[in-house]
Amino acid sequence: MALRDRPSPNHGPRPEGTAVDILVLHYTGMLSAEAALDRLCDPAAEVSAHYVVEEDGTVWRLVDEGRRAWHAGRGAWGDVGDVNNRSIGVEIVNPGHEYGYRPFPQAQMQAVIGLCQGILARHPIPAGNVIAHSDMAPARKQDPGELFDWPGLARAGIGLWPATDAHGPVWDGGDDQVAALLARLGYDPTIATFTETLAAFQRHWHPEALGQPADAETVRRLHSLLAQSGR
Repeated sequence: MALRDRPSPNHGPRPEGTAVDILVLHYTGMLSAEAALDRLCDPAAEVSAHYVVEEDGTVWRLVDEGRRAWHAGRGAWGDVGDVNNRSIGVEIVNPGHEYGYRPFPQAQMQAVIGLCQGILARHPIPAGNVIAHSDMAPARKQDPGELFDWPGLARAGIGLWPATDAHGPVWDGGDDQVAALLARLGYDPTIATFTETLAAFQRHWHPEALGQPADAETVRRLHSLLAQSGR
């Protein structure tokens, strides 16, 4: 993994005594890596991330992990309302849904895996707190999206993926049961509609069902994730 430094001025102190226990993965959603780096290092933009991973696997370090980068924005995960305070943010170069969303190259994914393994070795981040930007902001964000290789990350010990043989309580046919399980997993029901939250879950953990109603497989996958995360 090639690591280069390009310091961003857009960061601040973490609250004293705050542990880093969330890892947020994004896509850049811009036409090029250079455009994304320029924006993340522009003081007028007031946004940043700790790292940027290019499609060829080059990794840029923009903000020291000990500092609070400005990557997450409005949103929540579990009981955390200011995700920036407690997270590491990784931006993964991809034009995103607005500019021609495409699969993430293997070299890029291998670099993401290596980077994330190092981050997890340095910080007490539970597997259930390795999340997509869309997980913590379902009403605003879609990244890194349904083409991102979350199963590959889970196989490398990064985050969670539903077990294929997991079983749970039978689905009662209603959205209320699904909404309660989504909230237990970490989604905040006060910041997005059920449809938006379900879509965020599908982008991360059930991409083949994106845009479809909740079903028994949704409930099965949720119970598997909850069992793995101890929630």
